[in-house]
Amino acid sequence: MSARYEIRLIAPSGYPHIPEAMRRGIERLEAAGHRIAGREVLDRLDLRFAGTDAERAADLNGLADPSRPLPDVVLAIRGGYGAHPLLPLLNYDALGERLRDAPVAMIGHSDFTALQSALYARAGIVTYGGPMLGADFGAPELDPLTWEHVWRTLADEEGLGEWEAPHTPDIAVDGTLWGGNLAMLAGLVGSPYFPSIEGGLLYIEDIAEPPFRVERMLYHLLHAGVLGAQKALLVGDFTGYRVAEYDNGYDLDTVFERIAGAAGIPIVRGLPFGHGPAKFTLPFGAAGRLVVADGRATLRFSGHPRPKTP
Repeated sequence: MSARYEIRLIAPSGYPHIPEAMRRGIERLEAAGHRIAGREVLDRLDLRFAGTDAERAADLNGLADPSRPLPDVVLAIRGGYGAHPLLPLLNYDALGERLRDAPVAMIGHSDFTALQSALYARAGIVTYGGPMLGADFGAPELDPLTWEHVWRTLADEEGLGEWEAPHTPDIAVDGTLWGGNLAMLAGLVGSPYFPSIEGGLLYIEDIAEPPFRVERMLYHLLHAGVLGAQKALLVGDFTGYRVAEYDNGYDLDTVFERIAGAAGIPIVRGLPFGHGPAKFTLPFGAAGRLVVADGRATLRFSGHPRPKTP
């Protein structure tokens, strides 16, 4: 990694309940030569949120202010819950006018998916699902794939991700690459903050959702006409859940087999993305091409925001 970026922190969701993780994240980023702005968001607290709704929305709306220079990277400090109340408070026209074609990378995952969906649906802004300050950059042990992939993605004209996908039929499909946290996506269906994307490559992940809830959310996307309209479903990490005795062998493998049959689209599992330590940095709204051959998946994408290097 040779590029050095100005990184502005935003806190659209939960407050930083593990301060040492935030400090580690900042120290690692600074040690790599990056400049960190927006540290004041780490000191805000309102109920379970990192500030009031107005304060957290202002973090984002401030990016539309022409009197303030844009950073290279806008980085969410953490997820949790809190993005949904902000959606009607954002100035989508102004944000779209300034950010739609700007070389600014907005990065986060989990609850951040709600903002990504709204920014793309209402303003055509392409963002990234990827690492956040606390859980990823500030983890006790920094995952090398996560660290290397984010900087490579921001630097390269063509993004690339490769992983093992055994028992997957060979496919080659093109489409808009989009997705993120399944619960966030399913919860926005039918709202003005959910994009209309047909022929896309939809990637999903989630945490602490048992198989029946995962299937229910996927059926919601299917019944709403979303899932069946995609070229492929890319399945990332589903972690932190329990299977009950009552499930009687019904697990996530069963869920995705059932959904594949119901939706009639290819399902490619094993994508390094989600709440686990190893994750790709993936655009929400860029052009993608997925090829699976001989049990290995290759994902390429282009047109993603790439900060200018000094």
